[in-house]
Amino acid sequence: MISLELPWPPSMNQMWRNVNGRTVLCAPGRRYRKLVADVCLLARAGKQLSGRVRVDIVAYPPDRRQRDLDNMLKAPLDALTHAGVWLDDSQIDRLLIERGEVCKGGRLLVAISYEE
Repeated sequence: MISLELPWPPSMNQMWRNVNGRTVLCAPGRRYRKLVADVCLLARAGKQLSGRVRVDIVAYPPDRRQRDLDNMLKAPLDALTHAGVWLDDSQIDRLLIERGEVCKGGRLLVAISYEE
């Protein structure tokens, strides 16, 4: 199992912009990807997962604003793909997300289970 503590992701509206008909990753998105890659590098020394995985996430929001948990999944899952944790997030067979208590700055506790 791989356990990670990730920062709270920016919204998808902050991550991507359309420029001249192309969708590009914005500065907040690039920063988030880099932060996730750094956490992954520090947390595991293993190789990229190529089999089926299960992902459990506890989302600790930064404030009490109303938000849909399913809308915040894309940024961290894509960042984990970009960090090389797995080949593609299509490898996820089970995805569980749970809301935790509000914590300053917000964070995500991510547990990735896999068969070797």
